Amino acid sequence: MILPSDHPLVDGRTATSNLVRAYRGDRPEVTPVWFMRQAGRSLPEYRRLREGTEMLEACLNPVLASEITLQPVRRHGVDAAIFFSDIVIPVALAGVDVQIVPGKGPVIASPIRSAADVAALRPLDPATLAPVAEAVARAVAELGSTPLIGFAGAPFTLASYLVEGGPSKDQQRARTLMYSDPQTWATLLNWCADVAGEFLKAQVLAGASAVQLFDSWVGSLSEQQYVRRAAPHSKRALSHLRGLDVPKVHFGVGSGELLKAMHGIGADVMGVDWRIPLDVAEDRLGGGVPLQGNIDPALLGAPAHVLEAHVRDVMERGLAAPAHVVNLGHGVPPDTNPDVLTRIVELVHGA
Repeated sequence: MILPSDHPLVDGRTATSNLVRAYRGDRPEVTPVWFMRQAGRSLPEYRRLREGTEMLEACLNPVLASEITLQPVRRHGVDAAIFFSDIVIPVALAGVDVQIVPGKGPVIASPIRSAADVAALRPLDPATLAPVAEAVARAVAELGSTPLIGFAGAPFTLASYLVEGGPSKDQQRARTLMYSDPQTWATLLNWCADVAGEFLKAQVLAGASAVQLFDSWVGSLSEQQYVRRAAPHSKRALSHLRGLDVPKVHFGVGSGELLKAMHGIGADVMGVDWRIPLDVAEDRLGGGVPLQGNIDPALLGAPAHVLEAHVRDVMERGLAAPAHVVNLGHGVPPDTNPDVLTRIVELVHGA
């Protein structure tokens, strides 16, 4: 499989953008910046648009999803849009009864707890991804030379939601299943890898110029657990993009001890959370790996001079990598003043 001839990376719209150059390890003259969860509750225009519309409904409405995707690019002048959706969308499209509960997150009506539960899961029909592809195509048509980043949840994180029934502090039920029934665990993670992989592929074929695989809960695993029980499935998810030459970013929360193993699944770029400095991350990776990150989201509410010093330190440490995309070490908190994000963009671009 190859990228379509009208894809932004093929027809030249985004191939030389600062973001794509940095992701490919070619440090541009101006450091690119975007923010995880930049399209969301911190923007008043988002809250107005979402009024009366549930999250899953918004994600599967191509007009709404594309408009929300574009909002932070217009407001902040960031160097990339990230597709507005949710990691459980492909799970829902595959027939799992899941709701996104405000203030809580995804809640699974019937959690996966047995081999029979896993056997009952249905494959994802690619035709159900039509609203996703349409939303991506709409956003890409508006973005011009600004790249759109597609994304998916990594298999371990998706499986954790499915087994726990919702968000969890330690993913204890999921990790117990991992040890007590390795075969069922592997079957479940293969299913998660395939729905995530198809979700990614639909976004890329519709025009996404890069992808990011989020492993939000991976920090609960030891390196040995990750290598044996999670990494092969994340690699399987990315294998759905075989032949599609787009940069692949991998990000996990609390993943400082796992960076090298996570990079080994086929990622081009490593996202780093706020817990370790970028130069330390680059050293752990062995050098030569483009990095993304890692402003501490807690500092978005700090005095301006404190935040500015932190951003400059992040950029300085990012020089240890062949290229660096400035981002947060996790997502934008909902109570963030949007003007703070705009100032960070101006600071990064002016450095």
